[in-house]
Amino acid sequence: MSSAAGVIDWLRRRAPTRESLEANRFVRPFAHRVLRSDLWRFNRRSVPRGIALGLFVGILIPFAHSAVAALTAVFVRANVPVAIAATWTSNPATWVIIFPAAYEIGEVLLHLDRMTGVAPISETMQQTQTDHLLQSLTGKGLETAFGLFVIATVLAAAGYLASGLVWRLMVARKRRARLAQARIAEPAG
Repeated sequence: MSSAAGVIDWLRRRAPTRESLEANRFVRPFAHRVLRSDLWRFNRRSVPRGIALGLFVGILIPFAHSAVAALTAVFVRANVPVAIAATWTSNPATWVIIFPAAYEIGEVLLHLDRMTGVAPISETMQQTQTDHLLQSLTGKGLETAFGLFVIATVLAAAGYLASGLVWRLMVARKRRARLAQARIAEPAG
Protein backbone atom coordinates (compact mmCIF):
# COMPACT_ATOMS: atom_id res chain seq x y z
CA MET A 1 0.00 0.00 0.00
CA SER A 2 1.35 3.43 -0.87
CA SER A 3 1.91 6.04 1.81
CA ALA A 4 -0.74 8.34 0.30
CA ALA A 5 -3.33 5.56 0.46
CA GLY A 6 -2.21 4.89 4.04
CA VAL A 7 -2.79 8.53 4.95
CA ILE A 8 -6.26 8.47 3.43
CA ASP A 9 -7.09 5.25 5.29
CA TRP A 10 -5.81 6.80 8.53
CA LEU A 11 -7.97 9.89 7.94
CA ARG A 12 -11.03 7.78 7.24
CA ARG A 13 -10.55 5.85 10.48
CA ARG A 14 -9.91 8.92 12.65
CA ALA A 15 -12.14 11.56 11.07
CA PRO A 16 -15.48 12.11 12.76
CA THR A 17 -18.40 10.22 11.33
CA ARG A 18 -21.58 11.84 10.12
CA GLU A 19 -23.37 10.29 13.09
CA SER A 20 -20.92 11.73 15.64
CA LEU A 21 -21.26 15.19 14.13
CA GLU A 22 -25.02 14.89 14.05
CA ALA A 23 -24.94 14.16 17.79
CA ASN A 24 -22.60 17.10 18.52
CA ARG A 25 -24.53 19.89 20.21
CA PHE A 26 -22.57 22.62 18.42
CA VAL A 27 -23.17 21.16 14.97
CA ARG A 28 -26.75 19.96 15.51
CA PRO A 29 -28.37 23.32 14.55
CA PHE A 30 -26.46 23.24 11.24
CA ALA A 31 -26.56 19.47 10.68
CA HIS A 32 -28.86 19.68 7.67
CA ARG A 33 -26.22 21.73 5.84
CA VAL A 34 -23.00 20.17 7.15
CA LEU A 35 -24.15 16.59 6.63
CA ARG A 36 -24.94 16.89 2.92
CA SER A 37 -23.49 13.87 1.13
CA ASP A 38 -21.46 15.93 -1.38
CA LEU A 39 -19.44 17.38 1.53
CA TRP A 40 -18.41 13.89 2.66
CA ARG A 41 -17.16 12.49 -0.66
CA PHE A 42 -13.46 12.14 -1.25
CA ASN A 43 -12.69 13.64 -4.65
CA ARG A 44 -9.98 15.68 -6.33
CA ARG A 45 -11.64 19.01 -5.61
CA SER A 46 -13.08 18.61 -2.12
CA VAL A 47 -10.05 17.00 -0.46
CA PRO A 48 -7.51 19.78 -1.27
CA ARG A 49 -10.12 22.37 -0.27
CA GLY A 50 -10.65 20.56 3.01
CA ILE A 51 -6.94 20.39 3.73
CA ALA A 52 -6.42 24.07 2.95
CA LEU A 53 -9.44 25.11 4.99
CA GLY A 54 -8.47 22.93 7.94
CA LEU A 55 -4.90 24.18 8.01
CA PHE A 56 -6.00 27.81 7.76
CA VAL A 57 -8.66 27.56 10.46
CA GLY A 58 -6.56 25.32 12.71
CA ILE A 59 -3.70 27.80 12.80
CA LEU A 60 -5.70 31.03 12.90
CA ILE A 61 -8.48 30.13 15.34
CA PRO A 62 -7.21 28.66 18.63
CA PHE A 63 -10.57 27.43 19.96
CA ALA A 64 -13.46 25.44 18.47
CA HIS A 65 -11.56 25.22 15.20
CA SER A 66 -13.06 21.84 14.28
CA ALA A 67 -16.60 23.22 14.45
CA VAL A 68 -15.59 26.36 12.55
CA ALA A 69 -13.91 24.25 9.86
CA ALA A 70 -16.98 22.00 9.54
CA LEU A 71 -19.31 24.97 9.15
CA THR A 72 -16.99 26.81 6.76
CA ALA A 73 -16.59 23.68 4.62
CA VAL A 74 -20.24 24.09 3.61
CA PHE A 75 -19.55 27.44 1.96
CA VAL A 76 -16.40 26.40 0.08
CA ARG A 77 -17.67 22.88 -0.73
CA ALA A 78 -14.75 21.25 1.03
CA ASN A 79 -14.65 17.72 2.40
CA VAL A 80 -15.86 18.04 6.02
CA PRO A 81 -13.88 15.16 7.61
CA VAL A 82 -10.68 16.24 5.90
CA ALA A 83 -11.18 19.86 6.99
CA ILE A 84 -11.74 18.77 10.58
CA ALA A 85 -8.77 16.40 10.54
CA ALA A 86 -6.50 19.10 9.09
CA THR A 87 -7.30 21.39 12.03
CA TRP A 88 -5.55 18.87 14.28
CA THR A 89 -2.18 20.16 13.05
CA SER A 90 -2.67 22.92 15.58
CA ASN A 91 -2.47 21.45 19.07
CA PRO A 92 -0.65 22.29 22.30
CA ALA A 93 2.48 20.48 21.08
CA THR A 94 2.70 22.56 17.90
CA TRP A 95 1.76 25.84 19.61
CA VAL A 96 5.22 25.84 21.19
CA ILE A 97 6.61 26.28 17.68
CA ILE A 98 3.79 28.17 15.96
CA PHE A 99 3.24 31.08 18.36
CA PRO A 100 6.88 32.19 18.73
CA ALA A 101 7.35 31.83 14.95
CA ALA A 102 4.18 33.83 14.36
CA TYR A 103 5.38 36.60 16.66
CA GLU A 104 8.74 36.78 14.89
CA ILE A 105 7.16 36.77 11.42
CA GLY A 106 4.59 39.40 12.39
CA GLU A 107 7.18 41.59 14.05
CA VAL A 108 9.53 41.45 11.05
CA LEU A 109 6.78 42.10 8.48
CA LEU A 110 5.18 44.93 10.45
CA HIS A 111 8.62 46.45 11.19
CA LEU A 112 9.48 46.35 7.47
CA ASP A 113 6.07 47.87 6.76
CA ARG A 114 6.73 50.76 9.17
CA MET A 115 10.10 51.41 7.50
CA THR A 116 8.39 52.21 4.20
CA GLY A 117 7.01 55.68 3.80
CA VAL A 118 3.52 54.47 2.96
CA ALA A 119 3.09 51.53 5.42
CA PRO A 120 0.42 49.80 3.31
CA ILE A 121 -0.14 46.81 5.59
CA SER A 122 -0.55 48.78 8.82
CA GLU A 123 -2.72 51.48 7.28
CA THR A 124 -4.95 49.02 5.48
CA MET A 125 -5.35 46.90 8.60
CA GLN A 126 -6.31 49.97 10.66
CA GLN A 127 -8.71 51.35 8.05
CA THR A 128 -10.51 48.04 7.60
CA GLN A 129 -10.37 47.09 11.30
CA THR A 130 -8.59 43.88 10.29
CA ASP A 131 -6.10 44.38 13.11
CA HIS A 132 -8.91 44.17 15.69
CA LEU A 133 -10.47 41.19 13.92
CA LEU A 134 -7.17 39.25 13.89
CA GLN A 135 -6.53 40.07 17.53
CA SER A 136 -10.05 38.98 18.48
CA LEU A 137 -9.81 35.71 16.51
CA THR A 138 -6.44 34.71 17.89
CA GLY A 139 -6.53 36.31 21.33
CA LYS A 140 -2.98 37.54 20.76
CA GLY A 141 -1.22 40.84 20.10
CA LEU A 142 -1.07 42.34 16.62
CA GLU A 143 2.38 40.96 15.76
CA THR A 144 1.43 37.41 16.72
CA ALA A 145 -2.01 37.68 15.13
CA PHE A 146 -0.57 38.93 11.84
CA GLY A 147 2.13 36.25 11.94
CA LEU A 148 -0.53 33.58 12.52
CA PHE A 149 -2.45 34.91 9.51
CA VAL A 150 0.68 34.70 7.34
CA ILE A 151 1.54 31.18 8.56
CA ALA A 152 -2.07 30.02 8.10
CA THR A 153 -2.19 31.42 4.57
CA VAL A 154 1.13 29.90 3.52
CA LEU A 155 0.32 26.49 5.06
CA ALA A 156 -3.13 26.46 3.48
CA ALA A 157 -1.69 27.21 0.04
CA ALA A 158 1.05 24.61 0.46
CA GLY A 159 -1.45 22.04 1.72
CA TYR A 160 -3.77 22.68 -1.20
CA LEU A 161 -0.99 22.32 -3.77
CA ALA A 162 0.59 19.27 -2.11
CA SER A 163 -2.70 17.42 -1.71
CA GLY A 164 -3.66 18.18 -5.30
CA LEU A 165 -0.32 16.80 -6.46
CA VAL A 166 -0.65 13.68 -4.29
CA TRP A 167 -4.18 13.14 -5.62
CA ARG A 168 -2.93 13.36 -9.22
CA LEU A 169 -0.10 10.93 -8.49
CA MET A 170 -2.50 8.45 -6.89
CA VAL A 171 -4.88 8.63 -9.85
CA ALA A 172 -1.98 8.23 -12.31
CA ARG A 173 -0.68 5.20 -10.41
CA LYS A 174 -4.13 3.55 -10.41
CA ARG A 175 -4.52 4.26 -14.12
CA ARG A 176 -1.14 2.75 -14.95
CA ALA A 177 -2.05 -0.35 -12.91
CA ARG A 178 -5.38 -0.70 -14.75
CA LEU A 179 -3.66 -0.31 -18.12
CA ALA A 180 -1.06 -2.91 -17.18
CA GLN A 181 -3.82 -5.29 -16.10
CA ALA A 182 -5.65 -4.68 -19.37
CA ARG A 183 -2.49 -5.45 -21.38
CA ILE A 184 -1.98 -8.68 -19.47
CA ALA A 185 -5.62 -9.68 -20.00
CA GLU A 186 -5.50 -8.97 -23.78
CA PRO A 187 -5.35 -12.10 -25.88
CA ALA A 188 -2.14 -12.42 -27.83
CA GLY A 189 -2.88 -11.75 -31.42
